[in-house]
Amino acid sequence: MPGPLIVTASVTIPEAELSWRFSRSSGPGGQGVNTTDSRAELTYDVAATTALPPALKARALTRLAARLVDGAITIAASEYRSQLRNREAAEMRLAQLLREAIAPPPRKRRPTKPSRGAVEHRLATKRHRSALKRLRRADD
Repeated sequence: MPGPLIVTASVTIPEAELSWRFSRSSGPGGQGVNTTDSRAELTYDVAATTALPPALKARALTRLAARLVDGAITIAASEYRSQLRNREAAEMRLAQLLREAIAPPPRKRRPTKPSRGAVEHRLATKRHRSALKRLRRADD
């Protein structure tokens, strides 16, 4: 369980940069929910990290700007009864979030226009529908 968090093949976050906090969960657990600190909160300081190259760090900071508090992102997990499972869930969510944040932007769409045949077919279909509706009309 403890160890570095692998985000991609080239990006690994050392355990020292991850900060954990545990508290009582409001989720499942029966009577044990009142005594067990099973809710896990994982905090990762994106702004101060050394695990991300400068270009990826800038991209992550831009894309996660709405979720960052003082340059850090916090993930809370309380859907499981055990602290261990909640820790794993928080790590998985953080890894997925960072994967999406550092992904390269999608390629620009190359503008295209419909072929002449497609345009003619569309207009012919419109003329046909128009003629059908004209025939259905009652003459006044």
